[in-house]
Amino acid sequence: MSSSRLIALGACAVLLAGCAGLNNTEQRVLTGATIGAGAGAGLGALTAGLSIPAGAAIGAAAGALGGFGVDALSKE
Repeated sequence: MSSSRLIALGACAVLLAGCAGLNNTEQRVLTGATIGAGAGAGLGALTAGLSIPAGAAIGAAAGALGGFGVDALSKE
């Protein structure tokens, strides 16, 4: 395995370990933001008027709000 793959694997492990102590609200907001950022970056790549970072930022914000909304509805 190359050193760049080992570094990437180590970085993923550290990032995932940081999510271990989250409560349900934090998990849902983070999941929504992650999915939204990925979708926004994809849309930014496909559209001519929106850059990839801008799409990712907008998608992350919308996803975080969506995750918070889902959490609020699940508590009712």
